[in-house]
Amino acid sequence: MSDLLTQAEYQAIAADLDFPRTAFIDGKYRAGSGSVFATVNPVTGDPLAEISGCNADDVDFAVSKARDAFEQGHWSKMHPSDRKDVLIKLCKLITRNRRELAVMESLDSGKPILDCETIDVPETIHCIKWHAEAVDKIYDQTSPTGDDAISMIVREPIGVVGAVLPWNFPLMMLAWKIGPALAAGCSVIVKPAEQTSLTALRVAELAHEAGIPRGVLQVLPGDGPSVGEPLGLHMDVDMVSFTGSTETGKRFLRYAADSNLKKIVLECGGKNPAVVFDDAENLDHVAGHVVNAAFWNAGQNCSATSRLIVHTAVKAPLMEKIKARLRDWKVGDPLDPNTHIGALIDAEHCKKVRSFLDKNDQGEGPFVAPVIYHVKTGDAKASDEIFGPVLSVIEVASNDEAIAVANDTDYGLAASVFTANTRRAIRAARDIRAGTVTVNCYGEGDIATPFGGYKQSGFGGRDNGVHAHDQFTELKTIWIDLTDPQSGDNVG
Repeated sequence: MSDLLTQAEYQAIAADLDFPRTAFIDGKYRAGSGSVFATVNPVTGDPLAEISGCNADDVDFAVSKARDAFEQGHWSKMHPSDRKDVLIKLCKLITRNRRELAVMESLDSGKPILDCETIDVPETIHCIKWHAEAVDKIYDQTSPTGDDAISMIVREPIGVVGAVLPWNFPLMMLAWKIGPALAAGCSVIVKPAEQTSLTALRVAELAHEAGIPRGVLQVLPGDGPSVGEPLGLHMDVDMVSFTGSTETGKRFLRYAADSNLKKIVLECGGKNPAVVFDDAENLDHVAGHVVNAAFWNAGQNCSATSRLIVHTAVKAPLMEKIKARLRDWKVGDPLDPNTHIGALIDAEHCKKVRSFLDKNDQGEGPFVAPVIYHVKTGDAKASDEIFGPVLSVIEVASNDEAIAVANDTDYGLAASVFTANTRRAIRAARDIRAGTVTVNCYGEGDIATPFGGYKQSGFGGRDNGVHAHDQFTELKTIWIDLTDPQSGDNVG
């Protein structure tokens, strides 16, 4: 990535953007049949574009085009190396248009341009490229048999996939889904969050330019009842991959039960702990990770560390270092490259976050500064997913109590453990019921490691790594009888 620009330069790019305004269906932009809605800049509250929304009729049309494309096989039956080449070309086009996409993402979501330029766009490219490179290197299998048979276990693309995206990481979550799904040979219909439709539409246009055939990648903007529900209930959709709230994720399980038992993969909410034992070393290092984990993207992150569970012995010095670190986190205009915390996504979400805040911490307009509360277990701040820049600190008297508190949640997405003792670290990582546990750092692993949650944080599969590729395929057993039909032996 090149160096960051100035605030004025980003504002100049923003002034020249031509926003997409319609759905992308069957290889071109088409007006939807639903209601027109505004996509709004969270900072100013002003519309960026009026978007032609979709409805169930558009879903039917897009699914038919996706099915036609899948059955024709121009993509689904293409040699994996050729699919790889097309996806690599898409990555090059995203790279060529990276500044446009970064600014568009910042304007549409309120995310700091610092994050869009250095994390979101580069990780989007890396994810698509990783799955593209993997697709012609994943081998199928044979199973042990006797001399009279061969058994092949092969992967086949699952078919038509609905990908339902959240608003907090529009580009990255788009890549997490279309990267493995397209690499596997599926046809994909994307429903972006209605708050953040712009970059998904632009990437679909770039994908068509890269050579992805008509009907293979389509984007249908609109709200949940108009687009998400019809996708979930559609009898010709083979799978839905959803990232978002646990409440909405459960609806897709019901949709599957009420329709064709389509495969459902959910990545949902979290109330993620950072556990700091009494022997944690270098508390300044710990503080840096905790601050980043809790307040990155204004806490609008399913894997955000929203609970700090800290041993009495180290609590006071650690809190001083956390407060010192927070002084460097500037809240303000997302197009200012010095901003670390931008705007919350919309007024409704601001209202929800502020309902957890004390009177003096309410903030102004779409901005909420980082806040830290010392709480007890059972407090709503310690149990509810706030999805804002709020860190709840829970003091414990023993390391065993820390693990018990960490597991005292309906969620199980991510966790962190800080300790100088390797045995303790490994034992804690085993004992905490979460899909990803990091030791002496905050993180989600990388593109090669599976990401998803225990309990109400996830269902049905994992994002990232070959595990993500596998969830967009079906396993088929092909059994070949090698006995001589002239010998009279029984066919096995």
